[in-house]
Amino acid sequence: MKEKESIEYWISTAEYDIKTAEAMFLTKRFLYVGFMCHLAIEKMLKGFFVKTQNTTPPYTHNLQYLAEKSGLIEELSDKQLDFFDVLQPLNIRARYPLIKDEVYKLLSEEKCKLIIEETKEMMKWIQNKL
Repeated sequence: MKEKESIEYWISTAEYDIKTAEAMFLTKRFLYVGFMCHLAIEKMLKGFFVKTQNTTPPYTHNLQYLAEKSGLIEELSDKQLDFFDVLQPLNIRARYPLIKDEVYKLLSEEKCKLIIEETKEMMKWIQNKL
């Protein structure tokens, strides 16, 4: 896959994921709102990685690692870095039954609404860098 096609792939699948997060929000499946928002940012970072490194992104779900390896970390604000800290556990913890219940209790409707809004802002910010 050529660089441009690869970047477009990562962006389009990230957009699909944020729409899925919104659908999960409407049905009050809050655990998966966080999971899909994490996935959307992960994919945007992988698109940025392809742009800056001209190679396949690493197989990782670690947002900070992807930002570091792509060279984006220096451009992130403290607020954006803090948002990574919010999203990061939502990917891993959504996968494990015992932790799932714990995370679900933390994700209120208001919290999920905020996560979606911040995810969209970050997606737009990364896309502008592309």
